[in-house]
Amino acid sequence: MLDSVMLWNEPNNKSHWDPEIDPDWLLFGEMVKEASRAIRAEAPSLPQVLGGISPIDPHFIRRMQAQGVLDGLDAVAVHGFPLDWNLWQIHEWPAKIAEIRAVTPLPVWVSEVGVSSFGAEEVQAWGCRRTAELLKGQAPRIHWYSLYDLPREWEATTRHREAEGSSYYRHFHMGLLRQDGTPKLALEEFARCTPEFGLCQWFHYEDHRLDEAVAWMKRLGVTDLRTGLSWADIFRPNALDWFDRQMAALADFKVTVTFCFTPEHRGIAPHHTSAPLVREEFAAFCAAMVSRYAEPASLRVAAVPEMPLL
Repeated sequence: MLDSVMLWNEPNNKSHWDPEIDPDWLLFGEMVKEASRAIRAEAPSLPQVLGGISPIDPHFIRRMQAQGVLDGLDAVAVHGFPLDWNLWQIHEWPAKIAEIRAVTPLPVWVSEVGVSSFGAEEVQAWGCRRTAELLKGQAPRIHWYSLYDLPREWEATTRHREAEGSSYYRHFHMGLLRQDGTPKLALEEFARCTPEFGLCQWFHYEDHRLDEAVAWMKRLGVTDLRTGLSWADIFRPNALDWFDRQMAALADFKVTVTFCFTPEHRGIAPHHTSAPLVREEFAAFCAAMVSRYAEPASLRVAAVPEMPLL
């Protein structure tokens, strides 16, 4: 069921990895290496991708290479939102990818690219069209972020939240569909980009949008999907039931699953972006999920390894 796995999300973004605890990413690097080895033992040929970086920083990739983090991986990934968050212009996309290609022989994926409709839907529609023009032929995988707007009742995954001003609120307007499921202007532009463009859509625990999202993705001609299985969610009631339902619903797509989000009680600091107290626990979670979903349903394991709840 899995086409590939990604280890963490935006590790060099201070909203997604704690820079005070791990300013040199040494803990992150050891965690990724441990998880990579555990996954390789379960599924030797399953492609592994370094968590998409944001900002796009060749120095970070060099750092990962120097630590040996890339030795066991098959690709690296970048995230770019030049019309919303980045300090560069949209026409620089090819140059940004070239910066990463210059420092690693691994393929470079664009695992998140998007434009919000925060200011106007017309801006998002133009941004989708221009992004497609600029990224055509630039990367083996391109995932547009995202299908749905983030519901306003939820919180965006970021450390500083409302203190970020309009940057925070743009998180809620990245979808091709509004919160109520109605299309925006950019939907037609995106439909012209498939199947070359895939989608990145995160599904929350027991997400009510799952089945409708599958129907929309098939209607749009999407074949590649990037989503996540949250380590933090494994401690929720009936977590495996939800994971099974999610992965079964996505069985018709080439799925890249991102493993991230530290359970608060398993982090050095009580936050989902913290380094884990014991990195082997994250590796065990990744290996268990790969064992469960990288094989046909008849070969799935019955349960994940027992994990401490303290």
